[in-house]
Order: sequence, then C-alpha cells, then structure tokens
Amino acid sequence: MIQLRSILKVADNSGAKALVVMHIYGGSRHKFGYIGDILNCVVREANPNGQVKDSEMVKVVLVRSKKEIKRKDGSYIRFSENAGVVIDTIKDKNPRGTRIFGPIPREIREKGFAKIASMAPEVL
Repeated sequence: MIQLRSILKVADNSGAKALVVMHIYGGSRHKFGYIGDILNCVVREANPNGQVKDSEMVKVVLVRSKKEIKRKDGSYIRFSENAGVVIDTIKDKNPRGTRIFGPIPREIREKGFAKIASMAPEVL
C-alpha cells in the first residue's frame, strides 16, 4: 500500500536510486497504490551516468510492496521493501532499464507488463 510521498527503491538499472511518489494513476479516488499500479514519481537520488537524472518526473510500475496482497487461491504474498521499475510511457509499458533486480510477483505479468516479468531473475 503506497501513498503520496512514499519513498521507493528502484528495481532496475535505469540509474535512479530512490523515488518519491507524486501521483497514483487510476482516478481521483485511487489513494493507495498496490502491486502492478502505475505511479508518477520524482527521482530523489540518481547515478550520474544513468539514463534518468535527479528531480526528473518518471512513470513507475510498483513491483514490490511491504503490504501483502491476496491471491485468488487464498495465499498472500509480501516483500520486505517497496520497489518499482521505471517505464517509458503508460501505453508502451516498456522498462527504461535493461536489467531487473530481485523477485517479481506474477501479478505483474497478468497486468500487462510481460517484458518486465521476462527480464526478472525470479517470478513468484
């Protein structure tokens, strides 16, 4: 469960290190972001040689959250950190980085981010 001003880690090699959430897409009553939601974030820290720069506005898909989510089979899945992957646009859904770090839940593939799921080292 991510809300405005939440700080996210970055799960790819786009050059960003820390992100701050500025907007959660999905309508005016969409106050919290869950796994698979698209967020508008500001880059708080960035690698000087990376693709993204400090204070740049980027679109991010949330791939890990501390708040558990329930699956259709009745099980729950949660992670130890809040992390996202920087994407190009909302329509394309292509990641800006070339590698994905850490595990990714299978809900990401179900929401249309197949390229992110295929680049991940582990899909839970």
